[in-house]
Amino acid sequence: MVATLRRVTRRNTHRQALRLPRTPTLALAVLIAVAVVAMPALALAEAQVSGSESSRFAQVYSQHGATFAVLASFVSGFIASLTPCVYPMIPITVSIFGATTAGTRRRGAALSLTFVLGIAALFTPMGILSALTGKLMGSALSNAFVVCGLALLFVALSASMFGAFELALPSSVNNRLSTVGGVGFRGAFVMGLVMGLIAAPCTGPFLTGMITVIASSKNVALGSASLFAFALGLGVLFFIAGAFAVALPKGGAWMMGIKWASGVGLAYMAFATLRDRFESVRALVSHPSYAFGITAGCILLFGLGLGLLHVAAERRKSPIAHLSKPAKLASILPAVVGCTLFVSWLPQSHTSDSSAPPIAWTTSESEGLRKAAAEGRPTLIDFGAEWCAACKELEHETFPDPAVRSAAAKFVAIHIDATDDENAEVRQLQAKYRVVGLPTVLLLDRSGKEVARFVEFIKPPAFAAALRTVTSD
Repeated sequence: MVATLRRVTRRNTHRQALRLPRTPTLALAVLIAVAVVAMPALALAEAQVSGSESSRFAQVYSQHGATFAVLASFVSGFIASLTPCVYPMIPITVSIFGATTAGTRRRGAALSLTFVLGIAALFTPMGILSALTGKLMGSALSNAFVVCGLALLFVALSASMFGAFELALPSSVNNRLSTVGGVGFRGAFVMGLVMGLIAAPCTGPFLTGMITVIASSKNVALGSASLFAFALGLGVLFFIAGAFAVALPKGGAWMMGIKWASGVGLAYMAFATLRDRFESVRALVSHPSYAFGITAGCILLFGLGLGLLHVAAERRKSPIAHLSKPAKLASILPAVVGCTLFVSWLPQSHTSDSSAPPIAWTTSESEGLRKAAAEGRPTLIDFGAEWCAACKELEHETFPDPAVRSAAAKFVAIHIDATDDENAEVRQLQAKYRVVGLPTVLLLDRSGKEVARFVEFIKPPAFAAALRTVTSD
């Protein structure tokens, strides 16, 4: 591919027009990109079965809102640009559309910006499409077989990061795509589109969590802003190289470190997908004791140490180069197991106080309200679903907390399962309580008046304080 790109560079230098049959090539590339990125991501749409721990984007969105989520998208795009199938192409790509030979810095910057906007023109519609079509697969994704399939997808992505196989477009397609465009602004924009297609296999793991949250929120503004920010992050180094003619650091050991860390993260996502769907799997890591956390942390540190040894052995002229492959192979199991155990342990309550009984949920809204009225108690109403990540966080982190359980004992607790939001009763209750998204948790006082509403994940201390505020009135 590099040889092809160099030939194209020479032809562009003489400004020779490229007349190749572009339509079939681009059509094939689009199909491959959709298969690699869009379909696996949309297969996760609105399911959120893996919980927001499986995606940093999901966690940021549920805890900090859309602004931080968009910033996280930008960072994810930048990290994606450091992967081995994108980073080495930066200097060659900017030379093709003429940014490095533009004559003036202003023109070089304009050409580079046009290239980045070309990337955005590919990814932004993907976010809008996800927001508009996320409901299509919601009901199917509570199926155990589908969840297992998603876990296998993450395992395959993890294996590719560890070097089991290369996840990339066919070289023949890459070579044809590399000849599309030419010099100038038109060429820069088209090359941006092309780069988005070539980078699709590398960006897939990053985009999966983003598109999942966007689809479940059905927020078109969030979808377009997040994927646009992701494209900007992906194009940062392209812009710097083209606008300022900066010689970027060569790929090397640090890039192997990024691949290794991505492999560990994706393997954890596979486990989290199963853990948050199957109680039997969750039971394997439901150990709140500090001894469990310390043991898990030590296993993780051992795997991390072997991973660092692998990265150090990848350095140029390293005296321990022969240890690279053995260290990488030896690091995978402890790193993945340690990460799985430790990250699953972190959000659990680490106290031995079990005096407060679990929250006694009723699933009948009418019966719950009658009981609250008869006993003169406030009411806690939780709208959740199997596909809702923040709902799972509330279920596994907030509601089991001893302080929350103690405060909630004074409430009549009602849980409304809105997994099937086409159900007539569910739609009626959503309309009655003005529920527009999940999760939605309502606190009603003794008279039945709403005094608090939560529409995102809330930490146990804050929720316990809100419960105590209602009962103290």
